[in-house]
Amino acid sequence: MSKNKKPKKFLFEEVLAFLQHNSEKSFNYKQIGAAMEINSDSDRLQLIETLQALKQNGFVIEKEVGKFTIKQTQQYLSGTIDFTSMGTAFVVIEDRENDVFIPFRKTKDALQGDLVKIVLSNRKSGKRKEGEVVEVLQRAKTQFVGTLKLSQKFAFVIPDNTKIHVDFFVNLTRINDAKDGQKVLVKFLEWKQGDQNPTAEVAEVFGYPGEHKTEMHAIMSEFGLPEKFSDEVEYYARNLNLKIEETEIKRRRDFRDITTFTIDPFDAKDFDDALSLLKLDNGNWEVGVHIADVTHYLKPGTVLDKEAVNRATSVYLVDRCIPMLPEVLSNFVCSLRPREEKYTFSAVFEITNEGQILNEWFGKTIINSDRRFTYEEVQEMIEGKDGDYKEEVMVLDRLAKILRKDRTEKGSLFFDKAEVKFNLDEDGKPLGVFFKTQKDAHKLIEDFMLLANRKVAEFLGKPKGAVNQNSKKGSNPSNLCVYRIHDVPSEEKMNQLTGFVARFGYKVDVGSKKKSVDSINKLLKDIKGKKEQSIIEILAIRSMPKAIYTTDHNGHYGLGFDYYTHFTSPIRRYPDVMVHRLLEARLNKETYSNQKELENLCKHSSDMERMAAEAERASVKFKQVEFMSDKIGQEFDGVISGVTEWGIYVEIIENKCEGMIRSRDLKGDRYHFDEDNFRYVGANSGKTYALGDTVKVIIVNADLLKKQLNMEFAETSESKKPLVNNKTRRGR
Repeated sequence: MSKNKKPKKFLFEEVLAFLQHNSEKSFNYKQIGAAMEINSDSDRLQLIETLQALKQNGFVIEKEVGKFTIKQTQQYLSGTIDFTSMGTAFVVIEDRENDVFIPFRKTKDALQGDLVKIVLSNRKSGKRKEGEVVEVLQRAKTQFVGTLKLSQKFAFVIPDNTKIHVDFFVNLTRINDAKDGQKVLVKFLEWKQGDQNPTAEVAEVFGYPGEHKTEMHAIMSEFGLPEKFSDEVEYYARNLNLKIEETEIKRRRDFRDITTFTIDPFDAKDFDDALSLLKLDNGNWEVGVHIADVTHYLKPGTVLDKEAVNRATSVYLVDRCIPMLPEVLSNFVCSLRPREEKYTFSAVFEITNEGQILNEWFGKTIINSDRRFTYEEVQEMIEGKDGDYKEEVMVLDRLAKILRKDRTEKGSLFFDKAEVKFNLDEDGKPLGVFFKTQKDAHKLIEDFMLLANRKVAEFLGKPKGAVNQNSKKGSNPSNLCVYRIHDVPSEEKMNQLTGFVARFGYKVDVGSKKKSVDSINKLLKDIKGKKEQSIIEILAIRSMPKAIYTTDHNGHYGLGFDYYTHFTSPIRRYPDVMVHRLLEARLNKETYSNQKELENLCKHSSDMERMAAEAERASVKFKQVEFMSDKIGQEFDGVISGVTEWGIYVEIIENKCEGMIRSRDLKGDRYHFDEDNFRYVGANSGKTYALGDTVKVIIVNADLLKKQLNMEFAETSESKKPLVNNKTRRGR
């Protein structure tokens, strides 16, 4: 053996390591030899023998004659599949920076939201690895809403949700007397290997599309929202001891003789928070934030509690509320109605005239609200009109503004985006659109609720270095709390926002957290009343991550709080119920729950909150399309609110209804999708349609079935010149 000849075992390992390091390519023995600096004929011969041995033992593959590559050991991962409207998908995997792209033909029998097992391939789609679904581990849902299409021999149901990329085959014996064109709920049965479509049966018939009752029930079924409580739950709720007992009053701090009132929307039925105000002898103010004591009636493990856990949140569609708790509790017993004694759980603060918080107290209380105010009534008083308890209202408004100023200085973001509401007739038809905006009356309540939420979170979660009257030796050392956290926006999202607003002459500082918050607040203030206000607010909100519930302390970026929770709405949010139980246990030096149990409930609550938001958006979207259905052919001013490869979204300025111009319907030129600059560019004219542009659009069609408003650009829309040196990219 020559001096430079490598031992066979060493060569075996070295060749294998080289091929593993270069797994994307295949090599012949000369290329491998050159890379490994093998020069003699005997060493090259040994290299050839080594490659053949690796092949025989299954370590490498001879992809073509004389060219070898590493045999990939399949890497399996699991995650949630998210389909696009094109039928391709992405799998979201925990603790993995980028999602995995799944091509159209490799999604197997997965449906939107399923937990799937995938195998990674060597291919990439942009920055993302590609993969293939090998198994559905858990179905996200087994019931789907769609429209029935009948033929002589079979039926299909076309899903409403465009992310459900296949139709369901239904045997004629399983259509439940549904008629052609009716909207139905189908139950998934199976998806046999080799079949093009899954099979299903009709479980419920809603009626014909476009009718108010049909669409609202369809939305409720699509999102799994129950129409009513079970008889068992209603019976349990009705048979609770709902009386105010003298023995229970003695256990509580009594606020019945202190001025107390609620401030809520004019159409509210559940009043879960009230404020009290008392002038102390030392000149300071005692402000009580009193929250409905839901946990007095809602006991862990009961049928009522299990139902509340399942629902996790109340859902507010355009025409109804789907409550977390039965009406006897949500609208009556727990609701802080005027001139009725109510059990409450309170956060009470001693505040100076300058807004400094000197003391805090938490505990069970009893109140008797003196007055039920609407936001409009309080706003009128703040603006100068006389009214009941005006002095108290003005003191609270002044203190709230000091709290707000302090929040601003410490890094709170202030989004005042208008909320779309509808005036509906008795049949649910939208007669008009109006916008719900926040004024001082809303902010007054918000600021004191935020104060209570923050202080409860600090009391439960913050290490007990500070002194207050509730801090006792022997408190739970784990500092267990359910937090509402909001993470810092990603650098990529902030850079996108910065680049976009620069087109309008604005600047966002992406430096420190404090600087970025200050500059975003300045931006939101500067755009008030400007034509670009709506689109910049939309993009700023989109740049923020979603807030979630968790037992892990991570702060709230948007509010600028190190500790934050939800304590103030237990009638309509289950996390608030958990916080009430944790707080009561801590005050009593008891243990309520373990972290794993609470974390599971937090994840479920976050998931249900997202679902509720999607259902609410779907109901608003339907009403927007219905409202515009008698305006076909009319022209409106709008602003481009979204630019995607399949089309351009435009929000109508006067009513905030959003529609789409499909990319294939863009007229007058051949347009390319410029993803980097959120725009379409005409190949010949250089005309652009970019995010934030003001445009004129014509309503072409209001598709109630798809909840989609179709538009086209009016011929009078202005031509725009392209930005210099920006690359364009052809869309699909």
